[in-house]
Amino acid sequence: MLTPLETLQLYESHDGTIAGVLASRARTDQSRPFLLFEDVAWTWGELQDFSISASRMLVSRGIGKGDRVAIMSTNSDLFVALFTAIARIGAIMVPVNPDFTAGEAAYVLKHAGVSAVACTPATLKVARAAAREVAPVPWLMLLDGAAEGLPNLRDLAAAAPETPLPADITAEDTCLIVYTSGTTGFPKGAMHSQRALVLTGEGFVERLRLQPTDRLLCILPLFHINAIFYSLCGALAAGASLVLTPRFSASGFWPLIKKSGATQVNIIAAVGSILARRPRSELVPGHGLQKLYGSGTPEDVYKVFETEFGVTQLVEGYGMTEVPGACNTSIVDGRRAGSMGKAARHPDPDMPFAELRVVDDDGNDVAPGVVGELIVRIPTVMQGYYRDPEQTAAAFRDGWFLTGDLVRRDDDGFHYFVSRKKDIIRRRGENVSGAEIDRIVGQHPGVAEAAALAVPSDLGEDEILVAVIAASGASPAASEIAAWCAQRLAPAKVPRYIAYVESLPHTPTHRVAKYQLDKAALLAAAIDLQAPAPKAT
Repeated sequence: MLTPLETLQLYESHDGTIAGVLASRARTDQSRPFLLFEDVAWTWGELQDFSISASRMLVSRGIGKGDRVAIMSTNSDLFVALFTAIARIGAIMVPVNPDFTAGEAAYVLKHAGVSAVACTPATLKVARAAAREVAPVPWLMLLDGAAEGLPNLRDLAAAAPETPLPADITAEDTCLIVYTSGTTGFPKGAMHSQRALVLTGEGFVERLRLQPTDRLLCILPLFHINAIFYSLCGALAAGASLVLTPRFSASGFWPLIKKSGATQVNIIAAVGSILARRPRSELVPGHGLQKLYGSGTPEDVYKVFETEFGVTQLVEGYGMTEVPGACNTSIVDGRRAGSMGKAARHPDPDMPFAELRVVDDDGNDVAPGVVGELIVRIPTVMQGYYRDPEQTAAAFRDGWFLTGDLVRRDDDGFHYFVSRKKDIIRRRGENVSGAEIDRIVGQHPGVAEAAALAVPSDLGEDEILVAVIAASGASPAASEIAAWCAQRLAPAKVPRYIAYVESLPHTPTHRVAKYQLDKAALLAAAIDLQAPAPKAT
């Protein structure tokens, strides 16, 4: 097995850009497989050629350095191909959750000021409605397929003129804006440079000991950092192969592992819990899965993977949209139950990488075993929040990013997550803003005030409970409130529990003091919208 540094040294040096890394790996062996999606396989050379053609198409249609291009799609080979083309010309990809409503998508497209939107036939209706809210209205294209006379990426790239490509693209250029939920109730766009993506991918080579022969299965969505920074950029850095599937399928997981030859996969807690509960008859004998990277995964789930599924190289980690790849255990150092690990390392031991501190409210370091806020300094940190200098300034103190997460550190430098300071609910791999749900539920004509809370989920992570004060003279049904949310929010944001209350505690500035609420009592009194219907007698 090659060391992580030996893996990187297999390839020619590059300039720290996405295009530079792609070219470096393609020059080593253009015929090696890189991108596998359903029954389609792209070699490194094929992706390199298509990326150049798609870049020329974008330039010919007026997209230039710094312009934003949105992609609203489930995972696909063309999603990845278009991303490399966008980065090649110094433009910026804005991935959009394909499950967003038109209102949610419109906020992102308007705030980012996108010039173009790539979508699929399945997301076209919402993308078109959202795009109409942007001025000037961005032009639309399909990634693949045909609908309403719109051009698709393959046809556009094939017809691209021999347009010169810009030569002034650097590793410091922004290439990605990922919108993440915030405590203000409106998403914030975290900007990342090309270098941040490349370094995070190289860091993933270090933590998973990735080899060029590895095949990384990506079941998580490409509109999140896990899939983009770890799976995609990890495969790029290692010169490995990336296996894509549109969405996670529990019943299809092990057959896909076997068919694709996948050796590594990233999961979230809910995925691990689901797989651990599935019938063992679905496990395909002789699968090649060796390495698993998870976050917040219960120890009993890891044990199932290790003892029953035969996946023995298990790694836990921690990162945020703003600071990807900050902390992890590793195959070499091993895991500690419940720990998210130590400060992440780069394959080059001479390269400074992640630094972690645990501090009190005054910014003073606390002793091992004492709970404090985790703050991070790492070269992969975001460049800031797009068009939001105030929130950007508030996120940093003396060059350290303030995570808002409470942790403790043991004497050996392993960190353990305790709770969140921010009003964020982690559900189905999504960061859901409690304030956003408060705002949407509070707009219901039958609701006077609402407060969304995270409550435990039997799949790991959180479920959403909303405490509701009914408006005077109103009595909105829980199902009515859920339907209201479903029309305005992505499925992951729709609450499972509704608890009716007479009053809510408030801070001096009249914000709901959620920390004062008794979650257990609210949950016991709540209506469970997923409860099975009572049997007829």
